[in-house]
Amino acid sequence: MLSQDIKAQVLKLTPSERLSLISVIIESLQDTTVTQPDRSGAIRRMRGLLKTEQSAPTDEEVAAMLEERRVEKFLQ
Repeated sequence: MLSQDIKAQVLKLTPSERLSLISVIIESLQDTTVTQPDRSGAIRRMRGLLKTEQSAPTDEEVAAMLEERRVEKFLQ
């Protein structure tokens, strides 16, 4: 049955029947367990992607990189 068909059938119900239907739907959703993805595993994998042998750039190096980018962006 298509969702439009279901909607049409629901609208034919009395308000009391609709409330009962809502209760049944809510109960069915509460019985299901929503599994949370393994976040810690994903975080470990992402950290591995970010690892590098180089040290972090200094504030001066970052400022120079930003300046280079601005020159490229606005003067070309």
